[in-house]
Amino acid sequence: VQLQASGGGFVQPGGSLRLSCTASEIHLDSYQIGWFRQAPGKEREGVAYYNSRDDSIDYTDRVKGRFTISKDSAKNTVFLQMNGLNPEDTGIYYCATSEILYYSPFRTQDFTPDLYDRWGQGTQVTVSS
Repeated sequence: VQLQASGGGFVQPGGSLRLSCTASEIHLDSYQIGWFRQAPGKEREGVAYYNSRDDSIDYTDRVKGRFTISKDSAKNTVFLQMNGLNPEDTGIYYCATSEILYYSPFRTQDFTPDLYDRWGQGTQVTVSS
């Protein structure tokens, strides 16, 4: 099973990028998908999630209003549209899937990395002038 993250790159402050997370051998409609990021010297933090069971979505406060997560079931791909990027958004972005969170009726641990069991390889996002 593979998750392939792509779409990262170098962008100036205020710019935009769209990340993609494409799955093979699993159907993302049966999982919760999370986007995480990790900056150098910092812990991995949750950015956004999409729960395919009830289509619930949420974002960390740091990206609300700027990032949008969406899913294309036909392409088995989840996207993260990132607008208004700033240098604090720099990091390696990972997508991950969670079966336990897919079934969970509670929305209190959606950004807990340990609850995600499949991870993509990451894609680098650099925001700098």
